[in-house]
Order: sequence, then structure tokens, then C-alpha cells
Amino acid sequence: MRVQLDWFDERLSERITAIAAGRLAPSVPRDAATVMVLRPAQGEPAGGVEVLMLRRPAAMAFAPGAYVFPGGSVDAADGDPLIGWAGPGPEEFGQWIGASPGEARALICAAVRETFEESGVLLAGRPDGTFPGSGDASLAEDRAQLAAGRVSFAELLCRRGLVVRADLLTCWTRWITPEAEPRRFDARFFAAALPPGQRAVGDHAEAEQIAWLRPAAAIGAAKSGEMLLLPPTATTLREFAACGDVAAILASRRAMVPVEPRFVLEDGETWLLIPDEVGYPL
Repeated sequence: MRVQLDWFDERLSERITAIAAGRLAPSVPRDAATVMVLRPAQGEPAGGVEVLMLRRPAAMAFAPGAYVFPGGSVDAADGDPLIGWAGPGPEEFGQWIGASPGEARALICAAVRETFEESGVLLAGRPDGTFPGSGDASLAEDRAQLAAGRVSFAELLCRRGLVVRADLLTCWTRWITPEAEPRRFDARFFAAALPPGQRAVGDHAEAEQIAWLRPAAAIGAAKSGEMLLLPPTATTLREFAACGDVAAILASRRAMVPVEPRFVLEDGETWLLIPDEVGYPL
């Protein structure tokens, strides 16, 4: 499938040409993790699922205003062995997501950390199985300190007696940024239910707006031009719409087969080629 997107520019066309001619080496993708936080749909019609989405600030250079899921790059500190862990081990996760145990551990910890930083949802719990509530003012302060780099994720969790709940994360998909992009990511996508007692609270540095959206409604808004969705986001929403509810999504753990779209130049225009089997809905 060929897609033409609004944020292509002349510099990208030049990079495509240079890479194709062997004058420029593609950037190496950075490991990244994304979490689709889910809850039962509210209001009418009854049933279904809603997914947490963040709208990228208008000042961002790439895809300003796009609605995305929480997530970000893996940091060196995400591999800290002091981060407590509950659920399937890194070896098992590594088999599911195509990574070594060390890489898998860092990816899961990054997924939980980034989701907390960007949305306030903390996929970590106490040894007795309970979760911290979002109404805890000190937790909000810890989140601000974490985002500012004044406390590490390991320190935050240890101080509060929390461990990463890897068992809450369902493996979903994997997308690799096309070669011509200067900033590339090898992103694993995970699904997780909103923990009891928690609520999403946006961060203005990361998102202009947060919203709980039904997948089919978000795709409809994108088709009508009311909402901007990146290809991985739109494809995942289509898959969620077909699943029906939170339980069905979380029961659908799958192997992460990499999807890597590519750019091509045709008659002076830049196109993104997405494999047909992905089922891109826009």
C-alpha cells in the first residue's frame, strides 16, 4: 500500500536519494517501547474498549498534532538490576519480542517508565498485588522528579516498595522506522489494562491533550481529517476494533514480527510503502 503523508519534505527526499545511491548510511534504530493502555468503553453504545491517546504538541517537528500512544526510547538506566520485577522473566519476554534477556528487561522497564512519565499511569505494584493510586500527591511529585532526571526509576520504585508488573503487558506488534528518517526507532508495542485506582494525567511537555478513544471512532476521525494518526497507530487501532473488548485484546499475545515501511520517490513525490498484509486502514 502506498501512503502520502503531510510531513514529508525536501530534506527527506534528499536523504532517500542519498541512501539509494550509497552516499549516506541509514541511521541505526534505537530501541523503544510503546504501551496501549486500555479500559472498558464508557457511555453509549455499551461494551467495547477505549485506548489512551496523547496528542503531540504542535511545536514538534515530526507529525505535530498526531495522536499517539505513550512510549519512548530505552535509556541506559532501564537495565538497572535494582528495578524489581514480577511476571514472566526477561528470557521468556525475549523470545516473544525478538530480543536478548537483557534487551527485553530494558524494553519492559522503558515501557513502564515512559507510560508513567507521559500519562501518570504506573504499571508497577506492591508485593501484595495492590497498586498505588493516582490521587497520591507524592506520586505526582515523584513523576515530575523522574521526568526531570532528578531521580531514577529504580530509586523511585525501591523507595515506594514497588516492582514492575511485567505480567500486565501483552506483546502486540513491532514497527521499525523507515531507513530515510534521520531519527529511527525499533519500537515494540504492548497492550495493558488501566490498573485499578489509577487515572491518566497528561504532561504538557509530552502532550497537548489526552483522550480515551474507541478505536473505530479514532479511525473514523482520521479518515474524515479530524485527527492525525501515524501508520503504526492506525493499524493497531484497527486490530483493537476487531477484538471487541479489553479481555480479548489481552488474551491475544502474539509474536512480534517486525514491520518496516520504506520510502520511495516517484515523479518527484515521496511515498511511504506499507506491506499489504499489515492492513493499514487509512
